[in-house]
Amino acid sequence: MNTDPRFKCLFEPVKIGPVTSKNRFYQVPHCCGMGHAYPKSVSAIRAMKAEGGWGVVCTEETEIHPSSDLAPALEGRLWEARDIPAFAEKTAAIHQYGALAGIELSHNGLHAPNMYSRETPLAPSNTLVDWGAPINAKAMDKTDIANMRRWYVNAAKRAQQAGFDIVYVYAGHDMSLLQHFISKRHNQRSDEYGGSLQNRLRLFREVLADTKDAIGDRCAIAVRLAVDELLGEDGISAEGEGYEIIASLAEEPDLWDVNVSGWENDSQTSRFSGEGYQERYISFVKKLTSKPVVGVGRYTSPDTMVRLISKGVMDLIGAARPSIADPFLPQKIEQGREDDIRECIGCNICVASDNTSTPIRCTQNPTMGEEWRKGWHPETIAPARHVEQILVIGGGPAGLEASRALAARGHEVTLADSGLDWGGRILNESALPGLSAWKRVRDWRVGQLEKMSNVEMYLQSEMSTANVIEFGATQIVLATGARWSKGHYKDITVFTPDNIMADKLPSQTAHVVIYDTEGFYIGALLAEKCARASIKTSYLTPAAMVSAWTVNTLEQHRIQTRLLECGVKLIFQQRLIDATSSGLEISCVFTGETQILDCDALIPATLRQPNDNLWHVLDIENSKDPIAASITRIGDCLAPTTIAGAVYAGHRFARELGETVDPDKPSFKREG
Repeated sequence: MNTDPRFKCLFEPVKIGPVTSKNRFYQVPHCCGMGHAYPKSVSAIRAMKAEGGWGVVCTEETEIHPSSDLAPALEGRLWEARDIPAFAEKTAAIHQYGALAGIELSHNGLHAPNMYSRETPLAPSNTLVDWGAPINAKAMDKTDIANMRRWYVNAAKRAQQAGFDIVYVYAGHDMSLLQHFISKRHNQRSDEYGGSLQNRLRLFREVLADTKDAIGDRCAIAVRLAVDELLGEDGISAEGEGYEIIASLAEEPDLWDVNVSGWENDSQTSRFSGEGYQERYISFVKKLTSKPVVGVGRYTSPDTMVRLISKGVMDLIGAARPSIADPFLPQKIEQGREDDIRECIGCNICVASDNTSTPIRCTQNPTMGEEWRKGWHPETIAPARHVEQILVIGGGPAGLEASRALAARGHEVTLADSGLDWGGRILNESALPGLSAWKRVRDWRVGQLEKMSNVEMYLQSEMSTANVIEFGATQIVLATGARWSKGHYKDITVFTPDNIMADKLPSQTAHVVIYDTEGFYIGALLAEKCARASIKTSYLTPAAMVSAWTVNTLEQHRIQTRLLECGVKLIFQQRLIDATSSGLEISCVFTGETQILDCDALIPATLRQPNDNLWHVLDIENSKDPIAASITRIGDCLAPTTIAGAVYAGHRFARELGETVDPDKPSFKREG
């Protein structure tokens, strides 16, 4: 190994109760949008992390009983003995690489609507479930509490039978019944389980003790606790009850996994927080306990990791999103290949997959979620059956990833882009407020390409039809991206999102209106940029909120707050009918009632058009005077998508080139 001496401490073993982690890299529990429905896919994801060098690899949150049914979300499910074999497959897959397997057992209380099981939801006090459903959760009586304690013990025993080394007692993210009992917001009881903090902590203490008694001699018992809910005096805080809980139970579990709550705080996007943003909330924990402490903060820098260990902030470096972006992060540090780490960009596309109950994906790592379905590995790719001369036109996310993966297969690759720098849309979007970390998508791929001897890269190279034909490649790949449409508005000044990203802004005396029907991040970022340039700005959308789809990336609330703080006027549930010199004609999405909105300049964030002119020209040439090359469009040039989608498209093209693909069958293995 060529491990940098500075990083040796990261590979020291850590004793966790009756088990020992081989190093300090700890993949904390995280969801993957597949859960109990796709167990083989989930096992393959966890196995890949173990192969990549993580000392501990945990599952997603796992339901312990039908009264904790999270449907339609797809999480783990360990209700009864018949569920054990699927988890045993996971632990076997993790153990084969010398990692410990952890499971986060959970009863989600008032967060579980039980839409599948149709059991009555349970909570400390009478309340609505927090799933947006018109269903009440029942205030638990003493029989319910006794049942709950038994359900936790039974689930823990099943977890031990399945081969897990670490079993969680979970009280985090405002999604756990145990946290609901601790919380004075949710617990209005007047018996011995309510009132004072020690009373509200009683059920947690009991479940923790029960679990230790049941399996603690063979399995480590971990507690995942939100030590701060970022609610001040209205919630648990690091200066208040969070501190008291740790002090009270300091030596009880075998490991403390500490974070902030809820999930939107714990997994903040890079748009609103940097690496290590949780440190100031959790740094007190290690001072109160001798037991190992793990925390998270989207850590990708080994220097930061060493600092956390040496300062005594934590004993194990926790990660969810960084382990998704690069399952081999620990191995790369151990081998002295820090420059090869795919650093997480904090975009939360992975989180969105769980929130939409769809297989996990990652902007940086296009193989994520495809380990079992397609047999993809993030670090290896099959050599080409026949080496080809390949011309890739366009150095954005699809073109960069296609070139990198094609070259890794052994093809001779030439990459050409008309711009002054690599990155395409990544360069433009990463310059918007808060998105600087997104440039890592470009930087990692350019860094990898520059190490490859079978790649030639040319900037400021506009490829004409004649150039393409003259080049003589056997494969031509068009990754020329897309452009934002101006629409068909003739009687008003129109700026496209591309104009704004290129710093071609309206006059400061103008009233600019962003019309957002895409609903992701661009519209709000354009509004923020204009407002920060002291331009009077309004945000118009047919949706009921700003950037509606970002509910799935856990940042919608922060985005809307940011626009309000910037003084942007928000206009919801209105469609743009027409734009004239008098202003914008808009209509209510419900009644159709129209009104005129004052406007000097319009920015429509509505539709992107593929930059596919070269494709159409080459297609005409092909019909008149066929050329030998095969021509393929990928990424936004084929169909505009997310950056994650464009990277995936480039990777998929490289994987499938020269392979037999049946267009009449799914391109992946199916479960069930």
